[in-house]
Amino acid sequence: MPTPCMLASFAKRLEGKVALITGGASGIGESTAKLFVQHGAKVAIADVQDDLGYSLCNSIDSDYVHCDVTKETDVQNAVDTTISKHGKLDIFFSNAGISGNLDPTISSINYEDFKRVFDVNVYGAFLAAKHASRVMIPAKRGSIIFTSSVASVSFGDVTHTYAASKNAVVGLTKNLCVEMGIHGIRVNCISPFGVATPMMRKVIGDVDSKTVEALISESANLKQVSLETNDVSEAALYLGSDASKYISGLNLVVDGGYSTTNVAFRQTITQSFT
Repeated sequence: MPTPCMLASFAKRLEGKVALITGGASGIGESTAKLFVQHGAKVAIADVQDDLGYSLCNSIDSDYVHCDVTKETDVQNAVDTTISKHGKLDIFFSNAGISGNLDPTISSINYEDFKRVFDVNVYGAFLAAKHASRVMIPAKRGSIIFTSSVASVSFGDVTHTYAASKNAVVGLTKNLCVEMGIHGIRVNCISPFGVATPMMRKVIGDVDSKTVEALISESANLKQVSLETNDVSEAALYLGSDASKYISGLNLVVDGGYSTTNVAFRQTITQSFT
């Protein structure tokens, strides 16, 4: 017979909850939308990729709303549409993000690219929190989750603009945690290592997912397993569920220990004496 622990593992951890996910039409957002629905949540997907968004919603019985996270009216509408349909908002997963110019040198950065990355990655997160809190504060409950990056704890692998934007998201998370705590609202973020999302595939050179996974696994600290979008979605599930009811202000790093490890010295020694 199944044990209580086994039964608990099959339980729908978001039963009765309503979630809104920006950047939900592909990549981490798509994976999370599917997982949230599996766990009983009513999910609204917000994105600018309308065709992908509607296709996903039709396949998992969720809602879609067009949303450019850099436009406050769009974010406000996404929240209001969700409230109108479901009467509440328990989880806002602010996941939309872009990489921007892929040239890593400081001299290549221009204002237009810098502003675009910060508009999507940081201002978009700010707007998500603003309008999530608007409806969560009266309810005295809620979970706001952001997608940051391993670039918030490990440096030199991405462009300066992207790294700065993702560090800003962590700072926003912790500051909001302080303000929102009195209202019973939890604020956390997730910082994943490289995942073979459409954005990551484009960064590496429009290669296929298997090639991306192989490259990431080669540079990873934790071997024998590969980081997949569902691993990040599981982190979002935890932070959105009551299992994390006393967790707030956390930057949950999903990187298999990558950010704890610097092999540069060891590699230099090996190359010098072999």
